[in-house]
Amino acid sequence: MPFSTLGLSDPILKAISELEYSAPTPVQKQAIPEILRGNDLLAAAQTGTGKTASFVLPLLQRFQDLPKIRPKRIRALILTPTRELAVQVADNIAKYSKYLPLTSMAMYGGVDIAPQKQRLIEGIDILVATPGRLLDMHSQRALHFDELSVLVLDEADRMLDMGFIEDINKIIERLPTERQNLLFSATLSKQVRFLAKTAIEDPVEIEIVKDNASAPQIEQWLTTVDKDKKSALISHLITEQNWQQALIFIQTKKGAAKLVSQLEKRGIAAEAIHSGRSQAIREQLLVDFKSGKIRFLVATGIASRGIDIDDLERVVNYDLPDEADDYIHRIGRTGRAGACGEAISFVSKDDFRNLCAIESRLGQLIVRKEIEGFAPIKEVPISILNFKPKFNPDAKPKQRKDNTGQDKKRSASAGTVKPRHDKSGRPASDKPAQPAKSGERENPWTSGKYR
Repeated sequence: MPFSTLGLSDPILKAISELEYSAPTPVQKQAIPEILRGNDLLAAAQTGTGKTASFVLPLLQRFQDLPKIRPKRIRALILTPTRELAVQVADNIAKYSKYLPLTSMAMYGGVDIAPQKQRLIEGIDILVATPGRLLDMHSQRALHFDELSVLVLDEADRMLDMGFIEDINKIIERLPTERQNLLFSATLSKQVRFLAKTAIEDPVEIEIVKDNASAPQIEQWLTTVDKDKKSALISHLITEQNWQQALIFIQTKKGAAKLVSQLEKRGIAAEAIHSGRSQAIREQLLVDFKSGKIRFLVATGIASRGIDIDDLERVVNYDLPDEADDYIHRIGRTGRAGACGEAISFVSKDDFRNLCAIESRLGQLIVRKEIEGFAPIKEVPISILNFKPKFNPDAKPKQRKDNTGQDKKRSASAGTVKPRHDKSGRPASDKPAQPAKSGERENPWTSGKYR
């Protein structure tokens, strides 16, 4: 099926043809006609499935013949969780609309607000924004929503994970009630469905089953290693296996800086990208990494969905992520556009629970390889493949930094949930674990065996 059968105009078809888009992906085949019909949409599609084009192309089609937008107004709002993703989506819009008289821009925090205000004065057809900066601009009357007709929530699961639910609700309250709503998420979790109920009425639901994690072009393997040997191990692999490039994921900003320093002491040049660096520096690091000028980039989770490189050789999980879906997104940075890729994970005993969750999510055990000289003193057991992490409505909100550097509360659910208590008044989460009944298999998580 060619793109021409989806009802797209010649200028759009010409632009995507120059980008060598030969045929629509499954999510594009299903989403584009529904959006052109004006239907609300709830779509589960992971990174790498072509989801950005699935909502941008029909918006361009709908807006191309409309009169010029009024000053400080927008027709469509695309909300994204991070600056990197906002820039990436805006870049794609610019490419797709190359032959159309439509305007677009990315708006995010961490940079001077004046240029963004200036651009909004002329009006913008499609605005890609992070929640915090958008609310700031609206409060300063730099833009108005009275002509908005489409709201897109991109990477909705990630926005909830980063604690943006309050900001999202504030934004929705300020938008016209008569609008088209499009929600895209990697997974349709309970939190995402809860958000969808508050923002979307009777949507068409699309779910594209495509795990980059299980795609045959990505070779996944792990090696068990003690935590204090990880930096020596990655230096060994880079040197002995003659790696040309790698994206290395680590949990903390401090850890990223430390690893870069350790690599440099061993003669390996690397850079770190995380929320503590300025927007200008982060953008330049991404440009240099994509061009090959930087060979080894150490990144916190901020870059897991913001890097789009067709021929990235490998991804390394120096630290395993806390969420199984984040593992999927991380390794999805390699093996793109039909290329082969490699995904390597360093696993210490402390990572055992996260490993069980990841392999349960994949439905298979990840191949283990032993690197000579790095066998761990603290052995990592074989995973429990049927491990199922449970959604905990009583979990306390964590403090996370949003894209403007301000503290935000992260709730385990989309709404405010009061802690439950037992009959004695003690929080239910404080109850001692109950012993397994006779004949039942002991649950290692509730028994405290792996705590």
